Amino acid sequence: MKRLMLLGPSQSGKTTLLQCLRGDPLVYQKTQALVYLPDAIDSPGEYIENRHFYSALLSGSYEADIVGLVQSLDNENGYFSPMFATLFNKPVIGIITKGDIPVDEKQKAFVINQLKQAGAGPLFMVSATRRQGITPLLTYLE
Repeated sequence: MKRLMLLGPSQSGKTTLLQCLRGDPLVYQKTQALVYLPDAIDSPGEYIENRHFYSALLSGSYEADIVGLVQSLDNENGYFSPMFATLFNKPVIGIITKGDIPVDEKQKAFVINQLKQAGAGPLFMVSATRRQGITPLLTYLE
């Protein structure tokens, strides 16, 4: 599997998604700093919420093969600026987490648009807790 680095705001499900992708038990744990795993890099949400930490994200991304911008389906805020993906010299994909949460079409379109404007593609909608949409993402990461 290609080494994936996940970036996204706090509570967007980055760590849970990585646990699901790796086949680990789903256990909540707050990520406090960049966590380097053999096949992934997890980042704290605060690193994307505060531009002061962008340099840490950029330097951490050099160890990854693919960068994943993560936004949960229920998040009504935009954390990624337009063309944010151009900061990275890597392929950048978009991952919509909590895909099993019922939201209206307007909210779903907002999240998709946020990731597309950030320059992420392709987009994957997943639910780590229900393992929905995980297979296409794993196939892409092969």
